[in-house]
Amino acid sequence: MVVFSGDLDKAIAAFIIANGAVAMGSKVTILFTFWGLNILRKPEKVSVKKGLVDSMFGFMMPRGSKKLKLSQMNMMGLGAKMIRSVMKNKNITSLEDLIKSAMDSGVEVVACSMSMDVMGIVKEELIDGVKIGGVGYYLGEAEDSNVNLFI
Repeated sequence: MVVFSGDLDKAIAAFIIANGAVAMGSKVTILFTFWGLNILRKPEKVSVKKGLVDSMFGFMMPRGSKKLKLSQMNMMGLGAKMIRSVMKNKNITSLEDLIKSAMDSGVEVVACSMSMDVMGIVKEELIDGVKIGGVGYYLGEAEDSNVNLFI
């Protein structure tokens, strides 16, 4: 699976699919690229030396899964808060728990190294357990797959 989007609803869908597939015995690799990398960022600021442009990118992008916006009806952040509240009230697993469950179940979470370079993100800014790889690594993993999703 390739996760290009950094939208909350799309991230939730990606991890629901990943958890479902791994529960059915499938090997799952997710490559996070461009805006999708924000899902994997640690919520706290990490002290690393960066250039001006990289620092600006880091400042403007959401830091971690709890800061993601909805793709539709975000309403200046109210939509994301509402969807999280509805999920909690209906005992639906949060994005953060879906991420943890997926990684604990063996889903391979890979951050695209080229996108990291472009967006000024370094490994220290990512949650623990994320691998760094390029498109070649992902294509090698996906080569024998019957399913390849782009979110």
